[in-house]
Amino acid sequence: MAAGGNGPLMFHCGRGIADITGEPADTGMLGYGKSSQRSDGIHLRLRSRAFVIASGDRRILLVVNDLPMVFDSVRRALLERLELLYPGLYTEQNTMVTATHTHCAPGGYSHHRLYHSNTGGFRPKTFGVIVDGMTEAVVRAHDDLAPTVLTLNHGELRDASANRSKVAFDNDPVVDRERFPEAIDPQTTLLRIDRDGTPVAAINWFPVHNTSMTNANTLISGDNKGYAAYHWERLVAGADYRDRRPGDFIAAFAQTNAGDLTPNLDLRPGHGPTGDDVENTRIIGLRQYEAAARLMTRPGTVLTGDVDYRLTHVDLSAAVVRPEFTGDGREHRTGPPVGGASALAGSEEDGPAFRGFHEGRNPFWDRVSQLVYRRLPALRDVQSPKALVVGGLRGHYVARSAPVQLLRIGHLYLLGIPAEVTIVAGLRLRRTVASIVGADLADVLVAGYSNGYLHYVTTPEEYDTQQYEGGSTLFGRWTLPALQQTASELATALRDGKPIRYGDPEPEVAPVRIARPRIPRDKPPDGHAFGDVLLEPRRRYRPGDTVTAIFVAAYPNNDLRRNGSYLEVERRLPDGWQTVADDGDWSTTFRWRRTRSGQVAVVTWTVPGDAAGEYRIRCHGKAHQQVLRPYSGSSRVFTIEGRGGRHAHQT
Repeated sequence: MAAGGNGPLMFHCGRGIADITGEPADTGMLGYGKSSQRSDGIHLRLRSRAFVIASGDRRILLVVNDLPMVFDSVRRALLERLELLYPGLYTEQNTMVTATHTHCAPGGYSHHRLYHSNTGGFRPKTFGVIVDGMTEAVVRAHDDLAPTVLTLNHGELRDASANRSKVAFDNDPVVDRERFPEAIDPQTTLLRIDRDGTPVAAINWFPVHNTSMTNANTLISGDNKGYAAYHWERLVAGADYRDRRPGDFIAAFAQTNAGDLTPNLDLRPGHGPTGDDVENTRIIGLRQYEAAARLMTRPGTVLTGDVDYRLTHVDLSAAVVRPEFTGDGREHRTGPPVGGASALAGSEEDGPAFRGFHEGRNPFWDRVSQLVYRRLPALRDVQSPKALVVGGLRGHYVARSAPVQLLRIGHLYLLGIPAEVTIVAGLRLRRTVASIVGADLADVLVAGYSNGYLHYVTTPEEYDTQQYEGGSTLFGRWTLPALQQTASELATALRDGKPIRYGDPEPEVAPVRIARPRIPRDKPPDGHAFGDVLLEPRRRYRPGDTVTAIFVAAYPNNDLRRNGSYLEVERRLPDGWQTVADDGDWSTTFRWRRTRSGQVAVVTWTVPGDAAGEYRIRCHGKAHQQVLRPYSGSSRVFTIEGRGGRHAHQT
């Protein structure tokens, strides 16, 4: 793959995408931790986007997933699959698996107990779909490998995030705060991937929580980053998710240090820019797309050189942090994970959690904790001033060991951290790496939510204020210095071309409790069959109207229809019917409900501005009738009255 003579090594890149949508009914959604937030349908399907970047005899694999978190469970399963398919080619050393952090996706795919509080336990179906989809995306990327030009560009996006923890941010030193005069990290970074002068893919990194949808939403959604990718791929580039063409454009919107940044610009759940969370999701996603698309039109810097990588594991429950990283000239230690009272409060700007707890001071728990700290000075040095509530977290409730990874693509560096990193904590990690490898600060990114999940990372100064993020920094005040120390070791090894110690990885654990969901008996209402229409659409609509149809529908978890759809909107053509939208489109919703008379699916379609002609809505599924039997139903034909031009969506 090298250029002729002694010229720079050229890159080869492959791209792949696949469906990872989990169970659309009765599954606790992960992120907000609310027992009432259980899936009952789909607004936007979830995708895994994979990118193989190779130079010479080395390659890296980046997998960006529309998921709340990446857990050790799915990462190990993916790597095991890839080892069978491509022995020795994709390993934990050169593979970064990351999440966009949507809070509107089914949970139940972790092997650690804490994340099953509202899922009933481990859910094999959702786990299987995620691993199958990630593997499929990687296989497609591997098969797609071809010569490419990689171009890096940076810009700013200032109207898509706000700091939800300003009290903590204001406690940081001026030298850090002056880097972010608006208390946000506005940097948006784009890696453009071209073949023969044509863009075929893009990876965007921008820090903002994927929480435009509130904890009252129960439809599966990729949230604002999912919409940004959908908008670029589907609405702009015309990609076909269900019948992909080799040249279809792929766009990933990945996270960086988003720990204290909210998309809710008015600092209230579901508020800002508007008072409607669905519209906010679209707007914040659109702003991320528009900022990335602007960077596509700028010259940028063509990457040259090669790729490299290092990975190590640090046990954050027992790390010794050297004086040069602690800031006070003394050695300190991290400690076993403990949740604080402010962690149970949740983020007031994105979604409050448990009543009776508050960000900042919690007088009762503060007093109790001070008594404990007086008796246990070692614990005080690790966790004070945290109000101790969820102590110990023994067994396999949460992971304790952090896989910390550093990838290099030309002069772009990605520091993989398995946690939610605040902007100033991210700044210190980036400065640590940049100072060692000699990179511009803009070219060093913290890739948060990567390869695992260990909750939050704040600066020690932010930790002292015990806002939500500080209370959720489980391993105590010295967590960030421990990670800076590890990042320093990774950067030094990468710079010097030397290996690094493997460290202490998280032990492999099996799911302790398998969910036993109550699966309803598939029985249609008397006089009806599955697929029958209970509520027909009106006969006429205009662009902007919402079409609704209600079908008799079996339990959707019988068949998750990965890479398929529970619904289709079809347009009549002279020679038949053309699918113009499905349940992977923003314009549709699929909601499944139990009623006294039976089970139904409520399907909606918001008519786009360029629609005109005759349409129908179809509904699909599988019903348990001794065996699983497929069914389909169709609404009556309805007419869209309007000036329709070229119809934008084809599936």
